[in-house]
Parts: sequence; structure tokens; C-alpha cells
Amino acid sequence: MPVILLGDQALALIRDIFEKPALFDNLPRIRKRVVAWGPHAAPLTVDHSAVVVSEEALLESIRPSLIPARNTRWTIHAARPLPAPAVEHRFGSRMASAAPVIFRDGADPAACWIESLESGWLFLVPNAPGAGWLLAVGDRPEALLARSQVIAREIADCRPAAGQFPAFARIASPLCDADWLACGTAAMAFDPICGDGTAHAIREAILASAVIRGLARGDPSEGLLWHYEARLTAALQRHLTLCRQFYISGGTGALWRSELEAIDSGILWCGAALGANVSFRYRLRGFELEAVR
Repeated sequence: MPVILLGDQALALIRDIFEKPALFDNLPRIRKRVVAWGPHAAPLTVDHSAVVVSEEALLESIRPSLIPARNTRWTIHAARPLPAPAVEHRFGSRMASAAPVIFRDGADPAACWIESLESGWLFLVPNAPGAGWLLAVGDRPEALLARSQVIAREIADCRPAAGQFPAFARIASPLCDADWLACGTAAMAFDPICGDGTAHAIREAILASAVIRGLARGDPSEGLLWHYEARLTAALQRHLTLCRQFYISGGTGALWRSELEAIDSGILWCGAALGANVSFRYRLRGFELEAVR
């Protein structure tokens, strides 16, 4: 995505981790969300609180705080490819594209919009005075806009999309081995429909660093690596369960049915990977892992 919508909880987490209490205070805020979800749904306006930030601005704001790791035999994979035997499991086939838009005169600069349609869904968010980005999932932006009853009214001009990218949840397996660990996009990806990917990425990085520190102390590698894999798998299972509600209610067409089936298969896969009686062996205390007694 060219821009990321950071809710208050995600922003508070990033500010706390990187010790930047005023991070993005200067950015305009989204104050409400207009939702039209489901066949023939009337738009509903709900309170919302978030900032819109580009990925580049987010990375640039935290990059000076990052300290390169040295003298370690561990490799952190934050991008593909991963070492063998890791493979990617995909739970869907929906693609997304993002297109720059010009808002109509009078459009609310403090609102974002989300609308489901028979062949996909749209998300519209401003990022500058009179301009913003349209995310189209499941079909081309122009095809979805032609059927839109809510978001199309807010747009004066939609420019061509820059390309497509996957909008379905996926995870690598295994996520770690004796001398490497996958984190971030290399490990897993979330459906943008829930808006929780950025906050999860921060929590995932905290866990990854805690696991590596535990290994450096000489804690048992099998237990730490199993804990990392299980925690990420459980997070994906929760995410898919949340997504499921959106795909049940979003529409009745072929896309909604096929993607719901894929989500259900993902929930089952996560359950099988975790086992029937999963019990986590560690817990985070601050930035360190401690064994559960």
C-alpha cells in the first residue's frame, strides 16, 4: 500500500517501542469511518481515530533507532527467499490494486470509506488536501467503482492503478530453524481488511528479538523456536477468524464464497499446526522471554 492507516493502539505501540511520544503528531487525523458492508447495505458512519502515513515515512521515522546486529550466527530473513525446506501456504487468491484519486469538492478530509460489492471491496482514504488513495480488492478499481453506490460519490477522478499485489493471508512453514528465523513479510502477511498488520509486525519483531536473546543466553533452542512458530501461527489463526466475519457478510457472489472457503482452510491448517492442546511455554516480560512455571 502507498499509505498505511495507523489506529491509536498501533500508533501508541510504535511510539512506546521506539521512544518517540510525539511521532506523527503533525499529521492530519481520520476521525470517522463510513461503512457500507453487505448486499444493499446503507452507509453507516462510526467514530474512528487514526493517522495516514506512507510506508516510507514510517520507516524513515524509526530507522535511526535501529542498531545493526554483529557477531551473531543468526540470520533474520525479512524478505524472500527463505532457506529450504520453507514453503508458503496461501489462504486465498484475491488480488488488490491501489490507485491515486482526486476527491470531489466538499468531501470530508477527516473520513475514510469502505464498501463491499458483489465482486470485491473498496477502501478510500485521504492522504493530502483533496487527494487520496483507493484500494480495490477482488476486481479492477474502475470495475468496482462502476458499481459503487457510496465511494464513487466521493471521487472526482481516479488515476490508473500502479499494479497488483496479494491481499490474502499467507504464512511460511517452517518459520525458523537452527540458524535462521523469518520475520515480517517473509514470515506471514495479513489481509488488509482488518488493518492490524502493522501492529502485528511490531509485536512479531519484539518476539523475534526476545527469542534470539534467549538463544544467545543458552536457553533450549527447541522450546524457543517452537514458541516462536506457535505464537505466529496462533496470531494468523486469530486474524483469519476475524477476516471470516467480513467475508461471510460482505457478499454472496463467487468471490466471497471462494475466499471464505480459503479462509476456512487456513483456520483448519493453523489448528492442525498448533495441535489440539497447545500450551505456550514462554511469556514476554518487557522485551525478554521467561519460562512459564
